[in-house]
Amino acid sequence: MKHSRIPDGIPILSRGRHRTPRRGACFMELASVLAGERWSDHPSCTHPLLAYLARLVNDHTSDDGRQRLAPLIPSVVCRRGNDRTWLAVAVAVAAQTILDVPEAKQRALAAGLLQAERLCADAEPDLAATRREAQHALGMVPGAVAWVDRLGIRGRIDENTFAKRCAPTMVRCAVDGVVANASADCDGRLGALLEAGIAACPAPDTEIAAPLSQVFAWCSSGHP
Repeated sequence: MKHSRIPDGIPILSRGRHRTPRRGACFMELASVLAGERWSDHPSCTHPLLAYLARLVNDHTSDDGRQRLAPLIPSVVCRRGNDRTWLAVAVAVAAQTILDVPEAKQRALAAGLLQAERLCADAEPDLAATRREAQHALGMVPGAVAWVDRLGIRGRIDENTFAKRCAPTMVRCAVDGVVANASADCDGRLGALLEAGIAACPAPDTEIAAPLSQVFAWCSSGHP
């Protein structure tokens, strides 16, 4: 992988896409720089679902809180994941928030978790831990599960459909649910949500992780 030189200063993190660093930068645009890729908020260095989560968290965090996300940027570089990452990240994000979101979002997350749990069962033992996480989260919201059952929407879907439709919807519902609760620590909860998604995506190998640790230290140092 081509590594770009660390810039003399990093733009202030801000919402949305930016044409150039002079107009600011979002979380994933800075990740593209650290990966040595073309400037983009959709860099290939990060799994698409994790990158989607990062963009949502970036855009929904307050201006002050967003700057505290900067030390996490190196953690998404080279986390490309695999075919199972759609399930692992979606389940981790849903499980993190399902008790603390409005009822409508909780029901949507439960519906997604039920689909994920079935797909994880088909993929065992590879996704045994993810399946247990989904089961534990579902066990905390029996009312939402009963609602899904009453609607009769438990029809089985395949992994491709889950990746294209269900997983992004779960991530969106989790982020929207955190914001809708208007918690005093909304920024902290959004940051924790992003950390959960990062942890669920396979880490880079050791050859790549070593230089990234130096970049992490640079971001954490409060470089202007």
